[in-house]
Amino acid sequence: MKILSNILNNEKYAGLIFILPAMLGILIFIIIPIICSFGLSFTKWDLLNPVQFVGLSNYRQIFSEQLFYKILINTVVFAVSTSVFGVIIPLVLASILNSKIRGSEFYKTAYFLPFITPMIVIGIVWEWIFDPNIGILNHVLHIHINWLYDVHFAMPAMIIISVWKLIGYNMVIFLSALSGISQSLFESAKIDGASPFQTFKNVTVPLLSPTIFFVVIITAISSFQVFDLIYLMTQGGPLDSTNVLVYAIYKNAFEYFNVGKASAIAYVLFTIILVLTLVQWNLRKKLVYNEE
Repeated sequence: MKILSNILNNEKYAGLIFILPAMLGILIFIIIPIICSFGLSFTKWDLLNPVQFVGLSNYRQIFSEQLFYKILINTVVFAVSTSVFGVIIPLVLASILNSKIRGSEFYKTAYFLPFITPMIVIGIVWEWIFDPNIGILNHVLHIHINWLYDVHFAMPAMIIISVWKLIGYNMVIFLSALSGISQSLFESAKIDGASPFQTFKNVTVPLLSPTIFFVVIITAISSFQVFDLIYLMTQGGPLDSTNVLVYAIYKNAFEYFNVGKASAIAYVLFTIILVLTLVQWNLRKKLVYNEE
């Protein structure tokens, strides 16, 4: 007990003891699986038979398949569209709500609710909304579109749902950043005769550019890793029009039992996200106001 007491009285060792559970969790559930999956990407394994080393065969197979490029394009289209609309719409809404309009607290709550709603509930509700026969969307627009069963509209439907779910979270981040901007800057712009659009363009956007940069990165990364929405609503269909990389990893690993190929696709996705993040980070000096 005396030895333990001495250790705890030492701030260095006490700190290490307190973070040890978290570090063990990261090691066991993140670092070790990452290393193992990298090794498995060079093997053939069906979860039952012994592991067979096949070198770069999985990667060659991936890049020789037309389906992989279709899945890659689907993923890029989904991620880019979600990142663009999932940043612009919350930014505009945050600027409007920051102007202290009537009922702003209600709107903040209403916009944030979708983000904390379980995806299974969202999937069920939006399946009803997109239903070609009884769906409210077709009824309101006076059209007849098989949203989830048409190769031309299934991906736009997934993007709409994803953006709708993200709006509240990104809006709250922008509102937090706006609260740190001095209101005197907006008042000065108003005194100088600037229109609301000019104020938004020349005052709000430059001062929020660090936050915008952060939101773009985290939105892009999460969009590239979309899975639950696709799994619940389309299962990659129709005709692989909504199939994305993470869903392809799942299918190869747990439906086709080709763990090696699934691991290879996972590292292709990792490389894409890493390169994208590095490019965005290197562009920050040009995109972020007053970045040194």
